[in-house]
Amino acid sequence: MTRPMERRRGHWACATSVRMLTDDCLDRHHDDVEAVVVDLLANARVPIIDVERWLSARLTAATVDGHRRRRGGRGALQRPRVPAWLASELGDDPWLTDLAVQILTWVGVPATAGTELWPLDSWAQRRETVTGDRTGDDCPALSREIERVLAAMRRRPRWYADYVERPLGRKHVPVLAVPGDEVADPRPLVLVGPEERDEARLADLASAAVDAISRGLRGGADPYGTVVQVLGVVFGAGTGSEEIDRAPGGAAAVEERVSVLLSDDAAVRRIVDEVLRIIAEIHP
Repeated sequence: MTRPMERRRGHWACATSVRMLTDDCLDRHHDDVEAVVVDLLANARVPIIDVERWLSARLTAATVDGHRRRRGGRGALQRPRVPAWLASELGDDPWLTDLAVQILTWVGVPATAGTELWPLDSWAQRRETVTGDRTGDDCPALSREIERVLAAMRRRPRWYADYVERPLGRKHVPVLAVPGDEVADPRPLVLVGPEERDEARLADLASAAVDAISRGLRGGADPYGTVVQVLGVVFGAGTGSEEIDRAPGGAAAVEERVSVLLSDDAAVRRIVDEVLRIIAEIHP
């Protein structure tokens, strides 16, 4: 069973013998052996005359079941499929739908793509096959398409956290040399981009602001003054949004944008009304 699988992957050396299997392929082989043994111990309820023949008849079912159980243990979908709502978000585009399946499959695999988050090279080849685009590998276009699929998945935050973020966070990060500044030096594997880090930081700040404003209102403080004061302190005193890994001269920091808004009376009134509406929904 292992030999034809390795041939389909193009791993001709791995297909020759177990001793020639590379580390990743050997890990998969050991996982399959373990799955077959577990199946034997679970289902052999009567004496078996020919164990090898009995196992051979159950190889595919046992290894597939083992593969699904391992994916489930990592929090990934056992049988990656694109739900109807996600296909609709992607406009039922054949390639984007296929790419979504590849993403859902990849997050449940323990291996990594070296220092990259996604296996861009193999997906670029698949892109040629599905789209018929023979212009060659176009990684920038593929990266944009990946972001488009991820953006569509994030429309259901709970689903995205359960079936993409959680299993992705359980991948075995490769141990590399200390990153350097030279072109050929290794780079760390970054599982979360700067935009997602910013979004998580701002969500934490917003939660803290809502709690502070709610306490002030319960204490009888003036709503208008409380909202302005809390927002000025939480978002205007430096949010840490400018990090050392960002290029200088980029977009204005959050604290700068908040300061501009709080200096505009009309904008302040809109902000106060919206904040009070949110707090009323959270604490009716």
